[in-house]
Amino acid sequence: MEKTNALTCLSALAHDLRLDVFRLLIQAGPDGLAAGDIAKQAGIRANTLSNNLNILAAAGLVRSTREGRSIRYFAQMNAMRDLMSYLLQDCCGGQAELCRPLLDQIACEC
Repeated sequence: MEKTNALTCLSALAHDLRLDVFRLLIQAGPDGLAAGDIAKQAGIRANTLSNNLNILAAAGLVRSTREGRSIRYFAQMNAMRDLMSYLLQDCCGGQAELCRPLLDQIACEC
C-alpha cells in the first residue's frame, strides 16, 4: 500500500458513522449486511448511509453486490490487512516479518 492509499483509508474511517458501519460489516463477517440492515443497526437514514458507504467503497474498505432490490455490503479485509501492514511496516526495529503473524490473526480471510 502506498501512502496516498493509506491516507484515503484512514480518512474514510476518521468519521464516527463510517467507523461504526465498517465495524458492523466486520462483525457480520463473510455474510455481509444488506444496506437496510446496516441503516437499522446504525440508526441512520438510508441516504446518509449511502453517502458514507460510497466513501468507504471509494477507499477500498467495502465492496457491494446487488441482490434483487437490495445491496449487500462486505468489509474488505484485505484492504484492512494492507493498511495495517503499511502502518506496521517498520515495527519491531525494522523486522516487519515479526508482525506478520499478528496481522494474519487480526485481518482474517472473512
